Amino acid sequence: MSDNTTAQETVTPIKAAVMDQLPSAAIQGQSPLHHADLDSLAQQGPKTGGVHLREHKLLCHLTLRCNQGDEAQKAAVERVLGLALPLSPLTSVEKGDYSIRWLSPDEWLILAPGLEAFDIETKFRTEMPGHYSLVNSSGGSTVLELSGENAIDVLKRSVSVDLHASVFPIGKVVSTTFAKSTAILRRKGDHTFELIIRRSFADYIWLWLQDTSREFGLVIDA
Repeated sequence: MSDNTTAQETVTPIKAAVMDQLPSAAIQGQSPLHHADLDSLAQQGPKTGGVHLREHKLLCHLTLRCNQGDEAQKAAVERVLGLALPLSPLTSVEKGDYSIRWLSPDEWLILAPGLEAFDIETKFRTEMPGHYSLVNSSGGSTVLELSGENAIDVLKRSVSVDLHASVFPIGKVVSTTFAKSTAILRRKGDHTFELIIRRSFADYIWLWLQDTSREFGLVIDA
């Protein structure tokens, strides 16, 4: 047999395992604070107070990692989301129901309506060139919005971040300790802040917020 004999190699294209993780209509989606029954508390509880709390539940949470110096990747993100990636440290962008938070030089957190998660992932697979990572962590987190004249007083007792408007303006986002847990904190307005917290610490943070808001009056918003 000749040593010059070569065998043709067949290259099999790599295919992604695509899975729609959304439950059917027969399965009830439950937020990390489902057990607290915030909807009932909003109806039956106080209507006035210095601190207002609202849970934005069952949103789409996607963590994107890519190369911020890659113009093709940045353009693909904007085509998919209608938003350009925030490239300055500790900043965020928002348009309608979509928002993106800078977490590190190559990492961003995307929030969108919960039922759009699978469609967004599918669009990224179609549009995004090169190496990137997109992880759906929607079930593991929730979003709490704190507002009111005393919201900042509650946060001052919970985080070690300087919250003065001169150094923590609207749109700024930080990953920080929150009491004995962690949170991603973003300022949405002069007296409005957003906390993204893990499911495993949701009950602890809920109890903490009740306690630290006691003297100001806590209002649950539906």
